[in-house]
Amino acid sequence: MANDFMTIREMSNHFSVTLRLLRFYEEKELLFPIREGQRRFFDKKNRARLKLILRGQKYGFTLEEMRRLLNLYDSGEKYQQLVEVHNAGVIRLQDLKQKRTDLDDTITDLEQRLFDCAEQLSNEQHMNKSFA
Repeated sequence: MANDFMTIREMSNHFSVTLRLLRFYEEKELLFPIREGQRRFFDKKNRARLKLILRGQKYGFTLEEMRRLLNLYDSGEKYQQLVEVHNAGVIRLQDLKQKRTDLDDTITDLEQRLFDCAEQLSNEQHMNKSFA
């Protein structure tokens, strides 16, 4: 095959993903390799799709969200795609920021509990030494 195509193994190596993941994305109709018997060949469009899928995964988009956005990409409606990607990104960013705030609150709470516990341990240790 020409350099425009990659085998499943080449895709796996190039993107540092497993063969199983590529087959999974194919099964979920996110990737559409050209099949010749048991062999799969991925063109530039599939490589671009995988790059977007992996980026979406990094940002926490669900497979359904990624499918919807990729389908817009395939439809040729560039403006609508940009609007949808922007809107989805804004929502995702708000969600990530809220999770960060929640995590910061949880960390602060745990730090306070550990400080309180350490103080109690110190007090108990001093009391035990006093009675010895």
